[in-house]
Amino acid sequence: MARTIIDLSVFLENDVISDPPGYGPSIEYIDHKASVPGLLGFFPGLAADDLPAGEAWAIERVALTTHNGTHLDAPYHYASTMDAKIGDGGKRAITIDEVPLDWCFQPGVKLDFRHFSDGYVATAEDVEAELARIEHTLSPLEIVVVNTSAGDRFGYDDYVASGCGMGRDATLYLTERGVRVTGTDGWSWDAPFIHTAAEYAKSGDAGLIWQGHKAGRDIGYCHIEKLHNLESLPATGFTIACFPVKIRAASGGWTRAVAILDS
Repeated sequence: MARTIIDLSVFLENDVISDPPGYGPSIEYIDHKASVPGLLGFFPGLAADDLPAGEAWAIERVALTTHNGTHLDAPYHYASTMDAKIGDGGKRAITIDEVPLDWCFQPGVKLDFRHFSDGYVATAEDVEAELARIEHTLSPLEIVVVNTSAGDRFGYDDYVASGCGMGRDATLYLTERGVRVTGTDGWSWDAPFIHTAAEYAKSGDAGLIWQGHKAGRDIGYCHIEKLHNLESLPATGFTIACFPVKIRAASGGWTRAVAILDS
């Protein structure tokens, strides 16, 4: 059986626009020469000329948040509680180190929402119509990823303002059917803030803000943000692996998300 693995993650790198100003990562590269003093300090009497080619090791010093690059959001990112809709008033929201690993290795389903305009908020009806189009009925724990127009804008200065978002009802449509991990190639699961801010300015309705995320207060779930290559996936017939880095009590963790296709 042939197996194809598609990388769904973006690079973590300096000078690539993938976050709002002030929120991006920074990477300091320390090469084989620059690291020599550090190595010599471990071995008194050792000289740089004693090392093969006069080299030590290459290492990097990275400053970032748990939400830079392709990452998995834990329910704790959205609110302090979760599962109000399926419990007694909600329980403590789980952090990334508490996310069940079986949530993160499941059959995948892709919803193609590239035709929706930037800032559009997808509804439950949109999800239902797309599932009908691809002739798929959701099963519990399937990982549902949303291909938006933001995927083509990664690295450009309009990336964080691109793509549609998933509204509260659309999110609950998925989680009520047992989905516990979702994903998007956009900067956020919700509509870009610049568009939501315009709607909020007109209506004053705070319920519009981060509504897809906040649906986790009713049913706890995770989502992957800043996915890549979703346009390469079929609608179904693949498995997604998105295990997060284990960071104690954190709201999210970086993931090297991949899609696995067998043929």
